[in-house]
Amino acid sequence: MRKVRVRAIRIVFSAPESVDRQAELVGVEIIIVDNTAMEFSTILAQACPGLRVETDPQILGSHGRDWSDLPFISPSAVVFPESVEQVRQLVLAAAEKGIPLVPSGGRTGLSGGATCLSDEVVVSFDRMRKILDYSAVDRTVTVEPGVVTQAVQGFAAEKGLYYPVSFASEGSSQIGGNIATNAGGIRVVRYGLTRERVAGLKVVTGRGDVLDCNRGLVKNASGYDLRHLFVGSEGTLGFIVEATLRLIDPPRPSRVMLLGLESMEDVMSCFALFQSSLELSAFEFFDARSMYHVRDGEGLPAPLDDECPVYVITEFDCPDEDIEQRALECFEKGVDEGWLHDGVMSQSVQQGSELWRYREGIAEAAARYAPYKNDLSVVISRVPEFLSRLRAEFDCICPDYDVLIYGHIGDGNVHVNILRPEGESQADFDQRCKAITDSVSKLAGGMGGSASAEHGIGLLKAPWLSTTRSGPEIDMMKGIKALFDPAGILNPGKLLA
Repeated sequence: MRKVRVRAIRIVFSAPESVDRQAELVGVEIIIVDNTAMEFSTILAQACPGLRVETDPQILGSHGRDWSDLPFISPSAVVFPESVEQVRQLVLAAAEKGIPLVPSGGRTGLSGGATCLSDEVVVSFDRMRKILDYSAVDRTVTVEPGVVTQAVQGFAAEKGLYYPVSFASEGSSQIGGNIATNAGGIRVVRYGLTRERVAGLKVVTGRGDVLDCNRGLVKNASGYDLRHLFVGSEGTLGFIVEATLRLIDPPRPSRVMLLGLESMEDVMSCFALFQSSLELSAFEFFDARSMYHVRDGEGLPAPLDDECPVYVITEFDCPDEDIEQRALECFEKGVDEGWLHDGVMSQSVQQGSELWRYREGIAEAAARYAPYKNDLSVVISRVPEFLSRLRAEFDCICPDYDVLIYGHIGDGNVHVNILRPEGESQADFDQRCKAITDSVSKLAGGMGGSASAEHGIGLLKAPWLSTTRSGPEIDMMKGIKALFDPAGILNPGKLLA
């Protein structure tokens, strides 16, 4: 029996049944809570003097959801803590009164991890955006959770260093959210995910404890490293209030190549050749439909003389002419072997940025169609087989749909955007897409992969967690949740449905 905490004044049932009868029908135990939204605001304001508490409808609407476009219930309030102590007092008050809290960063997630379900209070970290400390010797920077990813990149550049986590939403996503979802992006093949950058975390748990995990140490063999437990936990165990991030040397001068190929098997041949010959920092692929939509949406010219079934964009260190010549030799070998049709290589930073638009603009170009998205992964060696079976599923289930497939070959991550056909209702489209998600999630799980590669489980993927995690694993995760958040107030309903 799943318990759902609701406010009586906001319940709308789909049929004129009694509360008890409706609970029986849907298998949910309804707990009527006496607190109104105004009482929530008063409770939190009294518990945390100086805490900004907002109930303005516009702010409630903007902060009650993320980019997943899932239906949501407007939150009771949005609070804006400014310090670790305010977060601690907020959590203690919420735990005592049973007030559910939803963490909110840049709200750029696609799995509903920051979407409100039933009048929760949103905890926004927009006012915790300070860079707290920097160590040139340790090459670390300590920041508050609301610092925007791009700001960390800019700070690192000012110090002559580099923060390599990079993705399309880096101009609005926040570090706390990046850590909570273990964000990836286009440079994972070289630098790894956000987890590899986290040297230390300060976290307020659901019990109101403040944990200072690892403290930036390089070596620390003193038991369980709880830091890694919070990376990817989606705000269900605690709220990240400080993060110490490792910076690295900036990359050497680079070149970008956009290549046209015949098949995914050819893409893997290309990856193997280029990876063995060059220092790759990114290796991405996208299909012909993605190319069509990004050109149409962004007004881009054809990058190559001929259209191809699949495209690759790769970036690699190129500090001198010898490396450039090696890259050209790789290209010529691919042409000679018949699997590489055409290509172009940048000769300047600006040209490289222009080539990247063909990959980075896909999601934005597709956004005008409000696509249904899937974010899947398998081990790198099985990507061609996975994509072949994925296409077969689409041909069987939805041959009438326009499907865009693109992703990160270097880490086995495949993105799927399904566009709604004209004339099909949104309700019918959503229903069919849920069936598609069920099919492809089971396909990924059956191949040892994941139903969520880099956007978390949230609400959207919760029904398919079992395709990725075993029963005993899920039981252990629930036990950990109960330990760190015994009142069940932190991001309820997310990750562990």
